[in-house]
Amino acid sequence: MPATATLHISDPLFPANLKDTLGAHAPSDISLLGERKLLSTRKLALFCSRKCPGDIILKTYDFAVALREAGVTVVSGFHSPMEKECLSILLRGTQPIIICPARSIDKMRVPSEWRGAIEKGRLLVLSAFEKGQDRIAKHLARERNRFVVALAETIAIAHAQPGGQTEELAQLALSWGKPMYTFKSPQNSNLINLGALTGGLEGILQELRQEQTGTDS
Repeated sequence: MPATATLHISDPLFPANLKDTLGAHAPSDISLLGERKLLSTRKLALFCSRKCPGDIILKTYDFAVALREAGVTVVSGFHSPMEKECLSILLRGTQPIIICPARSIDKMRVPSEWRGAIEKGRLLVLSAFEKGQDRIAKHLARERNRFVVALAETIAIAHAQPGGQTEELAQLALSWGKPMYTFKSPQNSNLINLGALTGGLEGILQELRQEQTGTDS
């Protein structure tokens, strides 16, 4: 198991998205455990509220499998129940995963199910929290989610409870000019009214492929 390392903002591998999106508020250092080259891949941030309607749960399962098969790098805190289910699906694949805990990672005990993926160079644990911030708290989770949005090129929100923190996160993502996707459902009308893009599972993946092509060209 590799040791935890620190990446300074002056390092060439420090994510440009963090500097471009957060400006002067970008962290001067980030801690990482795993393959740092994953930071240079195109990243999709995945979020879902704690409470999620049944029809969207099924769509999200299918979406996670499709992301796994398409080889998309997924970044998330993987904290809510649906996010944890998605992580379980993704860990059974070979595509890159970036996990951002809402705490410092210098003394974090790495779950056994993560270790194989870390050793294979396909999982990176990433944190912007300083040593000593070892206990997950609500305000740290909020900061972590902002960090994930800033880090990613594209945002996918399976569901956001109206008036909740995930909906606030959607508003933040859009204000930062991040492309944001959700599933077409009456349960997601709040996200759609904010400006989230829809089009079904295949439509979302097609948009991601087009964005990837545009980035590579």
